[in-house]
Amino acid sequence: MGETPLLSSSRIEGAIATLEPALKSYFHITAEDIVSSTNQLLWERVESGCPPGTVILASRQTSGRGQRGHHWLSEPGGLYLSVCATPTNLAARDGSQLTLASAWGIAVSLREAEIPVSLKWLNDIFLQGRKLGGILTETRLQGDRITTAVIGVGVNWSNPVPEVGINLHEFWANHPESRPCSLEMLAARVLVGIEWGLYRLQHRGIEAILPEYQQLLQGDWSQSSPLANHHGQP
Repeated sequence: MGETPLLSSSRIEGAIATLEPALKSYFHITAEDIVSSTNQLLWERVESGCPPGTVILASRQTSGRGQRGHHWLSEPGGLYLSVCATPTNLAARDGSQLTLASAWGIAVSLREAEIPVSLKWLNDIFLQGRKLGGILTETRLQGDRITTAVIGVGVNWSNPVPEVGINLHEFWANHPESRPCSLEMLAARVLVGIEWGLYRLQHRGIEAILPEYQQLLQGDWSQSSPLANHHGQP
């Protein structure tokens, strides 16, 4: 499908406005070429006072991180992004709910694009039994409450992957009936999905996410509209 395009913040913002008009102008997106880690760079922005909805994307990471300190291979052609969130009244012990909510929202968003992903507890996104992406959530606390979270996501688009992985270009090549999307549209779908998940968590609680998340663990979730009660900007 050609060379990897340079990421365009304006095209991502336009795609977000199309997918979820309530989120138009919510995100503050910076697209970089090469960074050590989008999470690390975003934490530096947080320390400088950036607002929630600040996003760092990179074409490549030299020190990408996964869960439990694992290195996340971040070659050109993949989606690597981090977004800043400020949860309200979420206890430190419930920090994993941010990952669950984000995974649910991303899966719903990708499925709307006819990418039949499933989830693997706690933070992995799978496609046809192989790993498509993952989520790394890091938090800062005040007392026993989470004040800030950085949610990092990596999704394989056209980048090389190990045998246990899959990228979207491989999926689309084997499913000519499916409609490929650009890297910018993929970024938009991931960001919109994260906000869908965080919005539902904030307004309805983890109980409103877990049943559908558990169905996605089996790959059999088929509801078409993720947020019937989603009104206004998070």
